[in-house]
Amino acid sequence: MFTSTPRSDQETYPAARPVLIAAWAVPVLIVGQFAMVAIVAVTVVLIGTLRDARLRPLRRWAAALAVAYAVPLAIWTLRPEPAQSLSKDIHPLLAALVVVAGSAVALRHHLLRRRTQRTTG
Repeated sequence: MFTSTPRSDQETYPAARPVLIAAWAVPVLIVGQFAMVAIVAVTVVLIGTLRDARLRPLRRWAAALAVAYAVPLAIWTLRPEPAQSLSKDIHPLLAALVVVAGSAVALRHHLLRRRTQRTTG
């Protein structure tokens, strides 16, 4: 039988799912050599954490992700003769930094969600 009671994770975090998906998409896109497409995921994470007050603890992590992504993007843009794509031009250390930052945002999101579910449920 169906009930009209909403699930607790949807009740406490209705807009958090796109942020979580985008946070996990950043490392996947960077490792998969789609670094330029990752700008969409980084933007979703940053805007999502700034708009949702419940995601306030993730704001610093999202800002760190945005800065970690902006550095190689700026280097690629400002070079006199850049490579054809950001994926070909990004230094492996900077790519690893973006991957770690994206994973950190996603893991912190999971921890925040788990802590919130324990206190509400």
